[in-house]
Amino acid sequence: MSDSRDVHADKENAVDETVQATEEVEVEGQVVEGTDAPQDEASQRIYELETALSEAQATIKEQQDGVLRARADADNARRRAEGEVEKARKFALERFAGELLPVVDNLERAIELSDSDNEAVKPLLEGVEMTHKSFMSTIEKFGLTLIDPQGETFNPDLHQAMSMQESADHAPNTVMAVMQKGYQINGRLLRPAMVMVSRAPSGGVDTQA
Repeated sequence: MSDSRDVHADKENAVDETVQATEEVEVEGQVVEGTDAPQDEASQRIYELETALSEAQATIKEQQDGVLRARADADNARRRAEGEVEKARKFALERFAGELLPVVDNLERAIELSDSDNEAVKPLLEGVEMTHKSFMSTIEKFGLTLIDPQGETFNPDLHQAMSMQESADHAPNTVMAVMQKGYQINGRLLRPAMVMVSRAPSGGVDTQA
């Protein structure tokens, strides 16, 4: 009878141990599940932060590109404006210089036609010469240069041939005489020099193109 009780008690203890082990396993599972939840939240938070960072970087890149484009547009507009101002300045200067050329021509003509041997005319002639010299010095500061090709080879880019004359004393296509001087301003032709050009005598070889 005692043995039967002991067996029964052992069975009850075994059942209790099994139940206790099962509860421990369930408790452990709950602990594990409870541990996974914070990890998932942290991963989600990291993902959200990384996404926000990527979006912020993309926005910054787009804004930087916009700033660069705006700066390039501003630089282009500034260069265009400077170019237009420079063109307007050059045009105004060329026009102004062109209006002054007849004054220069008249001063030079007065000097050429004056009788330098006449004592009564000398003071006036000296005044005209000084005026001409001062005038030329002033306009040369603005880039005006003289074209006086006496004795040079004819250049159609700078000279305008008013006539041609046979000459045995000059090589063909040489400027024999300058009827009116020409001028350039800042490397641009303002007025061609009007000239007389030589050509080979009849029966000779004319090398003019």
